[in-house]
Amino acid sequence: MNAQLPVPPSAPTPAPKQRKPDWIRVKAPVGEGYAETRRLMRSLNLTTVCEEAACPNIGECWTKKHATVMILGDTCTRACAFCNVKTGMPRAVDALEPQHTADAAAALGLSHIVITSVDRDDLPDGGASQFVKVIEALRRTTPDTTIEILTPDFRNKHERAVEAIVAARPDVYNHNLETVPRLYPTIRPGARYYASLRLLETVKKLDPSIFTKSGVMVGLGEQRLEVHQVMDDMRSAGIDFLTMGQYLQPTPRHANVEEFVTPDAFKAYASIARAKGFLLVAASPLTRSSYHAGDDFAKMKAARDALLARAGA
Repeated sequence: MNAQLPVPPSAPTPAPKQRKPDWIRVKAPVGEGYAETRRLMRSLNLTTVCEEAACPNIGECWTKKHATVMILGDTCTRACAFCNVKTGMPRAVDALEPQHTADAAAALGLSHIVITSVDRDDLPDGGASQFVKVIEALRRTTPDTTIEILTPDFRNKHERAVEAIVAARPDVYNHNLETVPRLYPTIRPGARYYASLRLLETVKKLDPSIFTKSGVMVGLGEQRLEVHQVMDDMRSAGIDFLTMGQYLQPTPRHANVEEFVTPDAFKAYASIARAKGFLLVAASPLTRSSYHAGDDFAKMKAARDALLARAGA
């Protein structure tokens, strides 16, 4: 009698992909303003996070000639599960990048510019000196443009890196926590939650006049009370401005969307965050770190001025 071969276990059924709700849908990028912004970025050999991270707001922002420049190349030394920026060995730092960035700000007539970068763990200072050079070039070329930077965590080198950038005096220093601590090992494995908090706390201690800002994504499987705790941690670090947006899966190889958070839930998060004392809160499905950044900077400045006026009354 022939022995029966064991039946291999069936593969687990993959979770069905969630259908994108109507409130998260955006129009395709079109229009002359969009095309003009794209041509300018290509002519100056500049990379934008709008393109590299597949931002859903690119059509709206580029039509208005708003773009977030991504310095230090287009290749990241990390591999975060949520991010669409390519990973690998980056090329050499472009010495012309700071002036090209300033030239783009001048050509677009920007009153406010956002500068971000890939992670550059291969560089001794993590790329901090390039941020400084960009800030200096902008101050020379477009002195009336306010400057917002969105930096990586400068892992294992953040003290000296942050000191150099703060000394260059950007108007806003942004660094995103991205998600709740429990999800860091799978979503942001190369980073450390409390190191990111300390970075922002250090900025505030070095120069309290610089606005600090941080953002989180929701829909990755976080719990509501975990998000509330992140808000408390941010306020303990003196963070002025919180942004919250829906995580969108860039490709099938990235982390799954566990939930599409409703607009009403975002409103509830925003209400709680304001009660916790943030100067400004932006929370909606399509909110991103640099979305409406110039308008938000003006609101944040007005809110601080109002606080100072009340304190002096």
